[in-house]
Parts: sequence; C-alpha cells; structure tokens
Amino acid sequence: MQMEEILKGVQDIFIDVLEDDDIVLNYNTTADDIKEWDSLNHVVLIVEIEKKFKFKFKLEEIQSFRNIGEICDNILVKIY
Repeated sequence: MQMEEILKGVQDIFIDVLEDDDIVLNYNTTADDIKEWDSLNHVVLIVEIEKKFKFKFKLEEIQSFRNIGEICDNILVKIY
C-alpha cells in the first residue's frame, strides 16, 4: 500500500465520520483546519482508522499526532 492510498483511506474515514463530503486532507492538515474535528470525533476517527487498517495505535502515538501526515506515516509503519 502506498502513502497516497493510505491518505485516501484516512480521508474517506474523515468524510464518513464527520459527515462532510467536502473534506480534502493533505499531510499538513490539522484539527484546526477542520471545524468538526474535535476531541470526541478524534476518538471516533482513531477507532475507525484502526478498524480499516487492522491494527491498534498506542496511547503515546495518538497523543503525539500533530497532523494527518504523522497519522499516515504511523499507519505505513504499522502495516508493513
């Protein structure tokens, strides 16, 4: 799986969870860039990412994410 595929999969999750078809993610996207991405939705997004890619993040990893790029990088490491 390539990074572009991971980003697309994460974007699809954001669109579904946040119910906003206009969401377009890039590696620098942060919670400040998406109004609906609050702390409660963050938990739901992480759970859905874990389900889609079939692994679990460690709490320290979740707390360290600063943008979508860091989430995607972590996914790439975990699935390979």
